[in-house]
Amino acid sequence: MSDPTTGNADRLGVTLLFSVVAHAVLALGITFQFEKASPRLPSLDVILVQSANSEKPDKADFIAQASNSGGGESDKAHRPAQPLSSPVPKATPGIAPLPIEDGAPRPTPPRPSEMLTQRKSSYTVATDRQAPEATPQDAAEREAEQRRIEMAQLAQEVQRESEQYAKRPKRKYISANTQEYEFAAYMRAWVARIERIGNLNYPDEARRQQLHGQLVLTVGIDRQGKVKSIDVIQSSGHKVLDDAAIRIVRLAEPFPALPDSKEHIDELYISRTWQFLAGESGDSLQTR
Repeated sequence: MSDPTTGNADRLGVTLLFSVVAHAVLALGITFQFEKASPRLPSLDVILVQSANSEKPDKADFIAQASNSGGGESDKAHRPAQPLSSPVPKATPGIAPLPIEDGAPRPTPPRPSEMLTQRKSSYTVATDRQAPEATPQDAAEREAEQRRIEMAQLAQEVQRESEQYAKRPKRKYISANTQEYEFAAYMRAWVARIERIGNLNYPDEARRQQLHGQLVLTVGIDRQGKVKSIDVIQSSGHKVLDDAAIRIVRLAEPFPALPDSKEHIDELYISRTWQFLAGESGDSLQTR
């Protein structure tokens, strides 16, 4: 349980404090009130323009450091935002002309030639002496020597041509009219081989297109029986038949070696007429 004397003492202290404060306020006249904000000072908006002209507007929309009658496409006035706010171009100062110097150096007057002379010099000049006149005997000897040189050159050329001719292969051309036994027998065997291979490999395209005709073909054969060359002397008028004849020769090689003869032939050329014919039993190849 609290002491009543203590509570009375606290209440007395608080009352005394409020009394002192109230007397101080009355005595000093201290009042409390809210402070109002100070009024805002007026501001001036000035635009700096980069170009000016002599036209002064009647009613300016903005304030600038110089007079400028602007332009634009808008009906309302807008604050200038472009680097150049006037359609009138700014004056450009002229460029002072500079003196042009000559690209080529100025001609200098010729200097007098200087010569160095001495009293005695070791340089000597040889002069041509008059050649002795040629005698008729000397001219005859020179002409004979020239003839001997020409004869030696001609003999050398003849020897070279004879050597080249000797190195050339000996060729023999035979056809259906050849009567020599050695080559006639060889050609009969060659024709039989060609016709057998040709009928076994008759061109299918010629059968489909029903192409027929004849051509003259010359086949070159070396001593070993290998085909050296194939030449179409007279075309059949159909590329299919010409190509077929060449293909048949390639399929039939190699042929037997060339027969020995007195001529010692190195290359044999056989010319035959190839006929692609249509028969009752079917298409066939014949040579004559």
